[in-house]
Amino acid sequence: MSSISQEQKTMSSISFNDLHRIFNKLDKNGDGLICLQELKWLFDRIGIQLTMEELESFLEKPSLDFNEFLFFYESISKQNKGECKGGVGCLQDDHEEEMEIVYMAFKVFDMNGDGFISCDELENVLSRLELWDANRNDIDYCRSMIRAYDTNLDGKLDFEEFKNMMLLTT
Repeated sequence: MSSISQEQKTMSSISFNDLHRIFNKLDKNGDGLICLQELKWLFDRIGIQLTMEELESFLEKPSLDFNEFLFFYESISKQNKGECKGGVGCLQDDHEEEMEIVYMAFKVFDMNGDGFISCDELENVLSRLELWDANRNDIDYCRSMIRAYDTNLDGKLDFEEFKNMMLLTT
């Protein structure tokens, strides 16, 4: 794992540790590789519809090791981002794209579309991604996760609270 750069460890949308956990969860057979079927399973779970042919064409290989997975994540998270040489406009574009990503993530968690993320919705999405241990009694843990960012103390997260959580924890 020594070939992982510091830039890869500080990716913007999802932390390095979260990406490592996701990779390990996807690697069902523990061979240190994620095959196309495992990657397609993830996309299906988060609502991105890709055919196996589209995925094969995009990756041009049958499986990814962790470093390739990081590169893949980095490339899709920067997709549609133009080359930027560092002006004020660049910072604005980066901020707008980051907000769009956060908003899309919010919509995934806000399953009933009411503009809030409840504890049940949070648990449901994390369970679908297999990042939630349903065997533990985690309802208190779920509430404490929400409570940490619930500034108006209504027991759920609105978009601003969710945005603060996402931007402060990455």
